[in-house]
Amino acid sequence: LYSLFCQVTGFGGTPRIGPSASPGVIDRTITVRFNASVNSGMPWKFAPAQNSVTLRLGDEVVAFYNAANPTQGPVTGVSTYNVTPEKVAKYFHKTACFCFDEQTLTAGQDMSFPLSFWVDPAIASDPNTRDVHTITLSYTFFRALDDAALANAGPHVGKAAAKPTGLP
Repeated sequence: LYSLFCQVTGFGGTPRIGPSASPGVIDRTITVRFNASVNSGMPWKFAPAQNSVTLRLGDEVVAFYNAANPTQGPVTGVSTYNVTPEKVAKYFHKTACFCFDEQTLTAGQDMSFPLSFWVDPAIASDPNTRDVHTITLSYTFFRALDDAALANAGPHVGKAAAKPTGLP
């Protein structure tokens, strides 16, 4: 529920999940910078495919993040995101994203994750955001809870327990 609240209101720098089309395009540009990190328990390599993109307000853009699993086994992760400065979150609309969905990479696998977004032209007329020319979109990948539990469970996980002899 908290995630839904943040997506609907833009609270805490959470971009809104918006319609796939903006209300219109205006001839003012804004730069969106991309940031990526992984939680300390996540063994993946994760980075944006591009450092930034400059777009006209209202234009929909597709960008990519790349992930690689350098381990010897599959690893499942989940990403979260936010935008800064927080005051622009209500104007940042993602129309497609890889966040909050479990993503599994097999041993040695690389994958590109697309996201599609637009920035509402209303940002230009808001006195609180008129001075913003750059937005930073940050993603962090965490190991999925079930995957993390298995990774730390020890060698007994997934093995049938030995039945003691002499018991029915």
